[in-house]
Parts: sequence; C-alpha cells; structure tokens
Amino acid sequence: MPEAAPPRPRMPLAVYILGLSVFALGTSEFMLSGLLPPIADDMNVTIPQAGLLISAFAIGMVIGAPLLAVATLRLPRKATLIALITVFGLGQVAGALAPTYEILFASRVISALACAGFWALGAAVAIAMVPMNSRARAMAVMIGGLSIANVLGVPAGAFLGDHLGWRSAFWAVGLASAIALVGVVTLIPRIPLPAERPVLRRELSIYRDRQVWLSIAITALAAGGVFCAFSYLAPLLTDVAGLDKGWVPWVLGLFGLGALIGTTVGGRVADAHLFGVLLSGITASTVFLAALALFASSPAVTIALAFLLGLSAFFTAPALNARMFNVAGAAPTLAGATTTAAFNLGNTGGPWLGGTVIDADFGFASTAWAGAAMTVVALGLVAVSLRLHGRSRLVAASPAVVRKPADVPAAATGERV
Repeated sequence: MPEAAPPRPRMPLAVYILGLSVFALGTSEFMLSGLLPPIADDMNVTIPQAGLLISAFAIGMVIGAPLLAVATLRLPRKATLIALITVFGLGQVAGALAPTYEILFASRVISALACAGFWALGAAVAIAMVPMNSRARAMAVMIGGLSIANVLGVPAGAFLGDHLGWRSAFWAVGLASAIALVGVVTLIPRIPLPAERPVLRRELSIYRDRQVWLSIAITALAAGGVFCAFSYLAPLLTDVAGLDKGWVPWVLGLFGLGALIGTTVGGRVADAHLFGVLLSGITASTVFLAALALFASSPAVTIALAFLLGLSAFFTAPALNARMFNVAGAAPTLAGATTTAAFNLGNTGGPWLGGTVIDADFGFASTAWAGAAMTVVALGLVAVSLRLHGRSRLVAASPAVVRKPADVPAAATGERV
C-alpha cells in the first residue's frame, strides 16, 4: 500500500490573530470609498479633495513599509507589533475627532504608516512561525483578513456612515483595532531576533536580485490591473450597466466574497504550484477584465464578473506574497515591506490610470481595458521570472558548479509550476 501523505501542520493561532488585525487595517484602508460625499460635506471640501484621503493612505503605505521595516529592524518583533497597532488605533480616534480636513488628512497619513509597518512585520512574523511549505497558507490567512474587510468591514463602514455619520465608521475601526491589540498582546508569542543581529547593508542587498524587482513589478501590475477597474465599479454599475445605486454595496460585497474564496483556494494550492497559481490567476483576471469591458452594459454579466475578479485577484495574492519571501528570504522583514509597497503601488497606479482614461473621455468601461493591459504585462514578467527560476535550478543541480551558501535559497525554494 502506498504511504499516506504526511498531514499538513496546523496553522498557529497567532497567525489568525494577525489576520484579525489585518481586518481592521483593511477596513480603514478601503472604507473611505463609501464615505467621500459626507466627509466632503462635513469638511467643506470637494469630493476630489476628499478623495485625496484615499491617495494619502496608499502613498503612506508605499513609503512607510520599507522605511519602518528598516527603522524597526533590530527591535523586538512583538513589542513593535503592539506599538504599531496602538498607533494605528489612535490614528482612527484622531480621524473620528478631527475638526478640520488638514487634521483628518494627517491622521490618515499616520494611520497608513502604522498600517504599512504592521503589514510588513506581521507578514515576517507569520512566515517565521510556519515551515517553508506552509508560507502561502500563512499569507492566505493574513490576506483573508483583508478579504473579510471587503466583504463585511467596508459595507459596514458605508452603512454606519449613512445612518450614524462618517465619524462612526472611524470609531468602529478604532474598536476593532483595540480588539486586535488585545489579541496581539495575549496570543502572539515572543519571536526572538536572529542569533546574528540583522545588518542593514546585508538586508538591502536583496535589491540587487533581479527576481526581487520582477516580483515587485508583477505584484504591482497584477494588483493595479484589477483595481484600475474596481475603483470605478460604482459609476460603471450605475451609469453603464444601468443599475440602481442601491446595488453598489451588494456588488462590492460580492467582489469581497470572491476575494475570500480566492484567498482560501490560492493559499492551499500556491505552496505546491506557485508559478501555476500566478499564471492561471493573472490570466483569469485578464480574461475577466476584457469581458467586463465588452459586456459592461449587461447588469447580470457585470455583477458576475465583479465576483470573478475578486476571486482571481485574491487567488494570486498568497502566491505573490510567498514568491517575494522565497526570493528575498535573507531579509524577511524587508521582503514583507517590499510586498506591501508593491501592492500599494498597484492600488495607487491602477486607479490613477483608470482616472486618466476616464478623463480622456473613453468611458468607465475603458478602465477594464486599461486594467487588462496591465495584467498582460504582468503575465509577461511572470514568464520571464519562471524562465530565470528554471535556469537557477539547473545551475544549482549541476555538479560542475561550486555554489556559495548565498546561492542555495534561490534554488531550494521548492517552487513548482
């Protein structure tokens, strides 16, 4: 009889606590899309000015992730997580109490910096608590918190904003942050620093690896392509598909449900077939985006494609995270920070490109074509990365090649198509 496959190791409870924390972070990051009109009215600014609060958060994430990763490189990890989630929660309270637009803007920047640091360090902590063949599953749990934020947190924030005022949504995220803080304090174990103290120059050396830069570009383009269209899904649903605005929260929630399913499935498959998940997931997103551009006037098709886009985009997310940790394993904190920055580059660049084509009078459906163009480029870069990965495995397997210790991780990642 064939031997039974060894059981998968159980995911540590602490990883789920990190996922709960990400739920609060993700809700804060995305909830403003449903709160812009009341914020603009209350703060006496235009809706585009209120929209800058979203851009401020994304840009803060891009800048904050690597900066905070470097700044906290030698600090105790658990204590740093506690400090970051505390600052993030206080940022939500400051936003809820903000008397002026300027103070609200500053609170968003501070929250984004803390969010970026927590994401980066939390990812490194999650990776440190599991074996290498469970990395994608661990990242799927954390990203699952973001998916649930899209399913529940963002619609709930819009509901609170409509019924109790936009400030109530900030108070709710502050409460969720306090619950996450309790979980981090009580359930996250002490993660010791490496026996050899991290050296900044050595950590920064990962940026000499072209596979790291390929991973950054693939992540930014894959995320940006989907969010190029998703950011303008509300006007597309009402102005192109002809749906009543009451449908918008439900369709956004459907996107989040697809994201949750995609994260769960992708996390289970990506550890064994990382490049297969990247190729199939990004290809699916490209097809769905093209279909959205072609059939945007059909309400039923548009609703179905919103779900499928959430599924395909988040199906690839665990693999994108795991790939970065594989190619930058010598600097796990910077790897997490770099992935966070790459995703937010996409979340900033995709909507910018979508707004550009709309301003050029190509219409809301054109955002899906622009997004598909980004994912096509991402697919090409995945093919390049796969080819380089195959070459490195051949070199590592050759008995004629004398390998230095630094060469081993790139060839020993266990990644398969």
